[in-house]
This record gives sequence, C-alpha cells and structure tokens, in this order.
Amino acid sequence: MAEGDFVIVHGRYSNTDLPTNWIVADILRIKHGILVEHWDVIQNEASKAESKSGLPMFGRDFSN
Repeated sequence: MAEGDFVIVHGRYSNTDLPTNWIVADILRIKHGILVEHWDVIQNEASKAESKSGLPMFGRDFSN
C-alpha cells in the first residue's frame, strides 16, 4: 500500500531456521526517491491451533 510519502509492505518470512514464521509489516517514508525513515512490526505467525478466529494471519492457508 502506498499513499503520499508512505509505503507499507506486509509479508511472511519463512524458511529462516526460526521455530516459527514471522508476519511482518514494514513502514517506509520515502522523500524524493530516498528512504528517509523505516519502522517495522514483527510477530510470530499463529498456527491453526493458536488462531482464535480459525483464520490464518497471512494468506488463505496456514503454512504450519
């Protein structure tokens, strides 16, 4: 998603030798084509058993 100087990228990090995948949102502020600020939010991906809604955190299917 992008609006004005801000871009948000949402994704899943997998195959990293971590015990669980990460769900990540990177928030960037770009000014005149240059990255000037960056923030991120990182959360362990919930398994189907851990999901209170029964829905995956990312995509249509549970990856684990």
